[in-house]
Amino acid sequence: MATRQKTDRVAEYGDFQTPPSLARAVCALLARRSVAPASILEPTCGVGSFLLAAVEWFSTVRKAMGIEVNREYVETLRNKLAGKRRNADVVVVEGDFFGTDWPAVVHDLPDPLLIVGNPPWVTNAGLGVLGSGNLPAKSNFKNHTGLDAMTGKSNFDISEWMLLQMLKWLDGRDAILAMLCKTIVARKVLAHAWTHNIAIAGASMHSIDAAAAFGASVDACLLVCRFAPGGSVAEAQVYDGLADETPANVVGFRDGFLLADVPAYERWKRLRGSSPYRWRSGIKHDCAKVMELVREGGCFRNGLHELPELEENFVYPMLKCSDIARGRTAEPHRWMLVTQRRMGENTAGIEARAPRTWAYLAAHAGLLNRRASSIYRNRPPFSVFGVGDYSFAPWKVAISGLHKRLDFRVVGPHAGKPVVFDDTCCFIPCQSEDEAAYLAGLLNSPTAQEFFSSLIFWDAKRPITIDILRQLDLAALAREVGSEKEMARHLAHGSGLAVAAADSASPQLSLFQQL
Repeated sequence: MATRQKTDRVAEYGDFQTPPSLARAVCALLARRSVAPASILEPTCGVGSFLLAAVEWFSTVRKAMGIEVNREYVETLRNKLAGKRRNADVVVVEGDFFGTDWPAVVHDLPDPLLIVGNPPWVTNAGLGVLGSGNLPAKSNFKNHTGLDAMTGKSNFDISEWMLLQMLKWLDGRDAILAMLCKTIVARKVLAHAWTHNIAIAGASMHSIDAAAAFGASVDACLLVCRFAPGGSVAEAQVYDGLADETPANVVGFRDGFLLADVPAYERWKRLRGSSPYRWRSGIKHDCAKVMELVREGGCFRNGLHELPELEENFVYPMLKCSDIARGRTAEPHRWMLVTQRRMGENTAGIEARAPRTWAYLAAHAGLLNRRASSIYRNRPPFSVFGVGDYSFAPWKVAISGLHKRLDFRVVGPHAGKPVVFDDTCCFIPCQSEDEAAYLAGLLNSPTAQEFFSSLIFWDAKRPITIDILRQLDLAALAREVGSEKEMARHLAHGSGLAVAAADSASPQLSLFQQL
């Protein structure tokens, strides 16, 4: 029963109690950085590993406070403190993070203030599934709009929300924030601080072994931010461990973009700009069981193990991101049912042109109508997304968005038809094999690879995105490597420009490009 209760706490509260040895290692690091707080706050203190270690470690502390929602933990921590000699005034309060008047709490703590701890490692969506009330008030706090909000980008880690509140408390004060969190959360918090001109005078990220400390298979770190009035440092040193003294890398914020490698970006930022070629995403359908097929002899088999009789009109050879990443591009073994040639096209014409295909779609209308994404609402029946003339270009340069490798592949037609991709792939449409081969060569060059690597965080769920790929001006890259004449020759045919311009006026496509 105790194990079950612990599992429930981990699920609902992200309850990963910090080992005392890790809390002491964090305090040792802060002491090496000359942190000497007058007060300490641990906002979600649990059994108080950080509070106990910090009070013991920093002799300068006059006042310390821990706040915790779990009454059992509060009593445990109070009992531990009762048996310790200390110079600081230490208070432990039972309270809910989302109901506490934090500005009043923080106001009463003298500077330099150290806020230290380990906020919950759980998302708001996960808590919603559990039916938990341990949530902040519902709001689109990142102000996502359009498709970003509709497709789930408003989901966030509870720790991220908490840390952003702490930025507000500390802005303009003499303070240190030192928090254990997922690495991706640390980056989001830094990006928010840098884009909103929070007065940060320095920052660093120190990797920790989350599997050893918490049994959690996730990239995690200690995020340290130093606040000071007028602070304006927009970069952070990244260390491989708490004991490391030399940073392995520097992340930062330049030109409105979060950078994975500041020095590399500074070397190649002259290549950033608007490119004559436009990157595209593959086709989004959200119903693989119906829309994706494999050939069996002269028939197709769908994901429901049916053998539908379909006309060839709307069926195209397809590649998934795994096919591209592994170089399996010559012989696609999947096919996709593509119901439209452009966004919002009326699908009623399928019934006349391909009656068996229409009957198949109608038979599975229930599944297609239950697609969760709101992008399909108020669209023609059986709509897909991210489709246009570019989808049917005969040649393409493609890359997987999910795999951790910059490997751009040339993809040509198959069985007399253009190959299409699923929406985890990114590609440039081309009109000839020669053009595609030339662009792939440019993109696979060491110069392009280093430029992209300066922008890519490889631990992200989807490291390679359209937004990142569009930062590179291929014309500028051609000049850099001395092939501008060949670039001019391809552009003279109007291929890249024409494909990019043909649908640029479509508001629906503009929305999709936000994904």
